[in-house]
Amino acid sequence: MLIGGGPKGAPRQDAGEGMIGGGAAAGELIKHTNERSFMADVIDASHDVPVIVDFWAPWCGPCKQLGPLLEKAVREARGAVRMVKINIDENPGIAQQMRIQSIPVVYAFVGGRPVDGFVGAVPESQIKTFVKRLVQTAGAAMPESPVEQALEQAKALMDSGDTATAAGILAQVVQHDPTNAIARARLSRCQLAAGDNKRARQTLDAIPADKAKDPAAAGEIAAAKAALELAESAGAGGSISDLKQKVAADPNDHQARLDLATALYAAGNGEAAIEELIESIRRNRTWNEEAARKQLLKLFEAFGPTDPRTVQGRRKLSSVLFS
Repeated sequence: MLIGGGPKGAPRQDAGEGMIGGGAAAGELIKHTNERSFMADVIDASHDVPVIVDFWAPWCGPCKQLGPLLEKAVREARGAVRMVKINIDENPGIAQQMRIQSIPVVYAFVGGRPVDGFVGAVPESQIKTFVKRLVQTAGAAMPESPVEQALEQAKALMDSGDTATAAGILAQVVQHDPTNAIARARLSRCQLAAGDNKRARQTLDAIPADKAKDPAAAGEIAAAKAALELAESAGAGGSISDLKQKVAADPNDHQARLDLATALYAAGNGEAAIEELIESIRRNRTWNEEAARKQLLKLFEAFGPTDPRTVQGRRKLSSVLFS
């Protein structure tokens, strides 16, 4: 584990100190083999732990893309699987025996026989699914990687309001894996909580386009973007006290009420922000092309679908819209 994951009685590791990427040495999990050692390294070894066999060649471009992703997934499995790499140019007999006609080709062995595999370079998400399925085929549980543990720990800290400690953990994850979209989305939220809108924007903008499309990260990215847009627009209409005076003087000043809701959200009072927008919708739901409702939906997106503020706010919105 990233924090407090050592043996009982061992010193607790402080948040942000580096243990991500630890575990068994790569040489214990990933090795090159040949025709003489194939039986011991693959067939015999697969009776103890699933073995992934990567058939490759130095001249194969897709092999160079696939290989590092496979190795990363195997290391993250922390001993639940092992990987053997076979250069087919140096070991043509194995390639012929396995009837390999094009590369890269990946086979998975369990109990001395091939049980799964695929051909060609595939996305990282598909590789992770392949490894997880292989572990389950062997009747074992897929262990959480240090990165997954760190992400869960940071989320728990964020939920408890300790965004500063969470930011330190997430920064370490990003340093270890700069393309990790979930880590970047959460780190952006922590930077927003610290009032650093500029760094929050930079953190989000650095998410690669292909990673942003990952369904597992899409919701968190959307929430972080919504929170950033709300934070960047806060303060444009004036201070909370000034805006409250404007709304008190003219309850139908919808722009002032919308600005007040945005300012309240930025100040950490999300419940009050929802109430102001609900009141604006109650008074005139069509004002400025339903601007209050759109802003309210953006708040819900920033909070997340399961947040109690979102759940209660949606109920109130429904009661207004359908009354």
